[in-house]
Amino acid sequence: MTTLHSYQLNFGPQHPAAHGVLRLVLELEGERIINVDPHIGLLHRGTEKLVELRPYLQSIGYMDRLDYVSMLCNEHAYVMAIENMLQITPPKRALYIRVLFDEITRILNHLLWLGAHALDVGAMSMFLYCFREREVLMDCYEAVSGSRLHATYYRPGGVQRDLPDRMPLYFKGFSDKEKEGLNQDRQGSFIEYVRSFSQRFGEHVDEYEALLTDNRIWRQRLEGIGVLTLEDALQLGCTGPILRASGMQWDLRKNQPYAVYSELNFDVPVGKNGDCFDRYSVRLAEMRQSNRIIMQCLDWLEANPGPVLIDDYKIALPPHNRSHTHMEEMIHHFKLMSEGFSLPVGETYAAIEHPKGEFGIYLVSDGANKPYRLKIRAAGFPHLAALSHLVKGHLLADLVTVLGSLDIVFGEIDR
Repeated sequence: MTTLHSYQLNFGPQHPAAHGVLRLVLELEGERIINVDPHIGLLHRGTEKLVELRPYLQSIGYMDRLDYVSMLCNEHAYVMAIENMLQITPPKRALYIRVLFDEITRILNHLLWLGAHALDVGAMSMFLYCFREREVLMDCYEAVSGSRLHATYYRPGGVQRDLPDRMPLYFKGFSDKEKEGLNQDRQGSFIEYVRSFSQRFGEHVDEYEALLTDNRIWRQRLEGIGVLTLEDALQLGCTGPILRASGMQWDLRKNQPYAVYSELNFDVPVGKNGDCFDRYSVRLAEMRQSNRIIMQCLDWLEANPGPVLIDDYKIALPPHNRSHTHMEEMIHHFKLMSEGFSLPVGETYAAIEHPKGEFGIYLVSDGANKPYRLKIRAAGFPHLAALSHLVKGHLLADLVTVLGSLDIVFGEIDR
């Protein structure tokens, strides 16, 4: 209900200001926000229903398309739910590879968030610098899966294939001098390529901080804006960097460890004030901690070869060299991909520390080869619900800052 001197304004849906398909109905007095009513439903993909219509293996790719900035983290929760039902444990090398890519994905997510958030507030250069680093990490996705975005790399029981011994080289479309620079870090193995990136990434984060952290315009736009108290964060169901920025040291990698996180050394950054600046600071610190985890994973993987997928061919595909030469296994390959496997009757919930918060898969099986019910706990959904609470009383320009600080991706919001 609008007041006598207020008016309504549509904000969105459009890129980049409204993060795609988000439509906000604003009630304003001048430029001051009285209320925000988020409208979703303009993207709806029906992912949960689609997954219920297909065998388990055929739905891994749908997970990538939920939060299309944190692809493999989505896959991790899904395959963990299946593994819980089957009561199987992947080989340890596969678990380390998953953690390695989860943290690569966390950096990918935070880089895109930082570049886009800075662009929203008015800092153009940061967007270009963040994408410079993202290109290197996207090549890691491509090296193991053939895809730069939707990898479909994790499998129930492990991962699709081991890390490559050689990184692909650039050959066409560049001058000899350009190729020499592009291929400089690609002369060795995948592990050497990622290690080269990790060794210099800390300096890149220093660059980001030099540009933004003590920049008076940046601080004026973020400090004291969109304050979320710890009590309100808990009542709203916030998780991840949003909750930690409000002062709670809650991280599923520490509090409910999965994969091999309990064997790794890292810290969980927290904020004090719960404002946009704290959310920025927490994510910047998380990138440093992810880089620290990546270095530990690389050291372990380099010293410990081994299988990356269970050898139960009722669940996992046989190696390519066997499925192409053994008729029985070739037939099994087609059967597994078309019909899949069945899970025992029951239900489970598997959650991971997604870059945006807790991402969970609630899976119910009736004994068939596809889920009876699958419910996705999208990490960003509760944060969108907090938007109106965060911006009341602020100016219209602050809405863009607060929305950017929440790191919303609508593939998972409107799933």
